[in-house]
Formats: sequence, structure tokens, C-alpha cells
Amino acid sequence: MHYKKGKQSFILQNPPVITTWASVAGKKESEGPLAKDFDITCSDTYFGQKTWEQGEKRMQQMALDKLCEKGNISYKDIGLVFSGDLLNQCIGSSFTLRNTNIPHIGLYGACSTMAESLLMSAMAVGGGFFDRVIAMTSSHFASSERQYRFPLGYGGQRTPTSQWTVTGAGAALVCQNGKGPKITSCTVGTVTDLGIKDANNMGAAMAPAALATIQAHFNDLECSVNDYDLIITGDLGQLGKDALLTMAQRKGISLGGKLVDCGTLVFDQMKQDVHAGGSGCGCSAITLCGYFLNRMRENKFKKILFCGTGALLSPTSTQQGLPIPGVCHAVSISGG
Repeated sequence: MHYKKGKQSFILQNPPVITTWASVAGKKESEGPLAKDFDITCSDTYFGQKTWEQGEKRMQQMALDKLCEKGNISYKDIGLVFSGDLLNQCIGSSFTLRNTNIPHIGLYGACSTMAESLLMSAMAVGGGFFDRVIAMTSSHFASSERQYRFPLGYGGQRTPTSQWTVTGAGAALVCQNGKGPKITSCTVGTVTDLGIKDANNMGAAMAPAALATIQAHFNDLECSVNDYDLIITGDLGQLGKDALLTMAQRKGISLGGKLVDCGTLVFDQMKQDVHAGGSGCGCSAITLCGYFLNRMRENKFKKILFCGTGALLSPTSTQQGLPIPGVCHAVSISGG
């Protein structure tokens, strides 16, 4: 069972277990510093398909199948899948799961979707409704550029504040029993908007949401940064991470030394031209379902706070000159 704590958080008395995880990464990601932690890498941006969007669908299929292989389960053993992506109507997820006969709840949390799906999986399993639930998401650089900004064929100049959407998919199997890291508590984020309108500076738009959720988590659960080995944000990038550190300091919260960001880890920013770092649903997904959970299995980290961040914009809202709301969901994971 679980119970609510404070305004936005809940504690899982019988913590669900992340027993298995899988990651699929694209060419640029496989050339970065975390390459050895990805289960599957592919140099073909289409992943053997006809379009980038179909390639993204294929990535999710590969992540799902690899997860089942590693967990020694079949589709019929899966009680429910929470998944989403950045494509319109989340077609990467729905097309992946069509005709599989797996119950599916689609999510949209932008780049926070990995944390959102883990949070929902923890509720479903911790509440006793399902024994095995999968949290899954993906993003693709080319499909995201086509949808949110401009076709790659235009050869447009990228601004210094822009981030590189990660081509990757991640999946985690959350179970009532088993061995692995445990989800002990979660904090549901609120939508935060401080008026940032630049779609090429999403880190600045998401940083206030990250701070709001981290602060709510500490307040609700009466804990602090000292209770964690790492505070992991999803994809603020370097500029967003710096902004979060500054805003937290003004609030009297010191995150220095504990704060890491998936967007600054997945690429080598000195050798790879990604400007402010990585972004996209796949950014935190492959970093968590690769590097971080692998290190927890090796007992390198005992307890982490995974804070998925998302910029809730659309092409329409950007074209109408509207600001970018941000959201962040936090999942506390302890070594098992």
C-alpha cells in the first residue's frame, strides 16, 4: 500500500521493485560517454524503417522486446504499460503497442515522461492493482526537429542555448516482488510558467519546475539533499542546470555536488556539437535505464532522486507567442 505525505508526495510502504531495464540508443548517443551502458545501439537513423517517425516506433519495440528478454517474460506476463513520446498523439507509443494485447495507458509529459511513467507504475503496483508494469518512452532527434522546429533540410542555424534531442528509448519493469532498486516515494509536479518564450532555450523554462518539485519533495517528506547520493534532473542541459543551481541557492537550498543532469551526461559536450546538451524523452530514459540503474545494481549509488523535467510547448503555442510551461516529477529510488 501507499499513503499521501504532504501536498504532492506519497510514500510506498511496500516499495515496488525495478527488476529489469533496457535502453536503445542512436548513432550520436552511442558515440558519447555512456555508450557501454546501452543495451542496443544503431547507426541507422531510420532503424530500418521508411521514416524517422516509424524509426522511433521501432526503437520502442526494440526496448520493449529487450526488456522482456532480459526479464525472461513474454507479452502475456505484462499487466500494464505506461508510455508516451513527443510525437503528435503519441503515435510512437500507440503504434508500438498495437495488436500486442497489452493494456496500455498513454501519457504525455514531454521530456518528463520517463519519470511520469515510473511514478504511475509505482502507484499501480504499490496500490496492488498490477504485479508487473512497464514504464517506457522514446524520442528521436529528426522527428522532433520536424515537428517542433524546422525540417532538417533547411540547414537552419542552431542557437547556443538549443539542445540536441536524444535519439533513444528506455523501458523499466516495475514489479511487486523481485530483486533490484526500489521506488520508495514520489512527488507529483505542478505546472510552472515564469514567462520564458524561447523554444530554443527549454532549459530555462524547465528549471523553475525542477526547483518547485525538488523543494516540494523535501518539504513533504521532511528530507534534504543530504538524504540522497544524487539529485538527477532530466534534461535541463548546461544552461538550465546552472539556472537551477542559482535559483536553489537563492531559496537557501544547496544542490552543489549532488545535482547532475542527464542532458549534460549523455553527450561529450567538448567533442560533440550539441550546444547546451541533450533533451527529449529519450534523454533521461536511456540515461536512467542504462547508466544510473546499472550503477545502482553495482552499489555505486544507494539512493537517488530522479526528477524528470518537461517543457509543455507545442508548435501552435510557440507560433502564437505563448510562454513555455514546465513540469517536473520526482521518483525516489533506493538500492535493493
